[in-house]
Amino acid sequence: MRTRVYIDGFNLYYGCLKGTPHKWLDPYALCTGLLPRNQIDRVRYFTARISARPNDPDQAMRQQTYFRALGTVPQIDIHLGHFLTHEVTMPDAVAWQAGRYRGVRVVKTEEKGSDVNLATHLLMDAFDDAFDVAVIVSNDSDLKEPISLVRNRFGKTIGILNPQQKVSRALQPLAHFIKAVRGGALANAQFPGQLQDAVGVFHKPARW
Repeated sequence: MRTRVYIDGFNLYYGCLKGTPHKWLDPYALCTGLLPRNQIDRVRYFTARISARPNDPDQAMRQQTYFRALGTVPQIDIHLGHFLTHEVTMPDAVAWQAGRYRGVRVVKTEEKGSDVNLATHLLMDAFDDAFDVAVIVSNDSDLKEPISLVRNRFGKTIGILNPQQKVSRALQPLAHFIKAVRGGALANAQFPGQLQDAVGVFHKPARW
């Protein structure tokens, strides 16, 4: 069946990649491994560029190297949102638990645009009849309405590859099938340590 995959990059990362040795992930290999009977013509990967931080000045460079790795797979399209960083006042946890309020100034970073971009492309591809099966790699309940429209308005089959331990109660009734993304599947879908693109040869970052 004609299949397109829509990956919420940050949901995938925080759901099953952070703190593991599997971050050098080939998403297309992961999806073809989990869905061997599906004809996957495109994987849309939604994320945002991160910036260097004082405690991790190389993280932006590592992400850019990963984008180069994704770019070596012709079936993968990267769709970028953005980060919004600003100072806000948040309640101090210790004071809050003691029944008091004490405001603390913190730097808050929010990823913007990925869920809207995913929903937009999912709906446009359904409208264009670009797939029979839409597979969503996310557990974000904010995607409930666009997924519902793709299933009920356009009559498409919905699959979820769940990167988290539990499936969202909002998404579960909308899926024709659900598969968990487990460590074994991630381990079997890693990029080689050395890759080459139009710029030249590059390697998996040492801290990856």
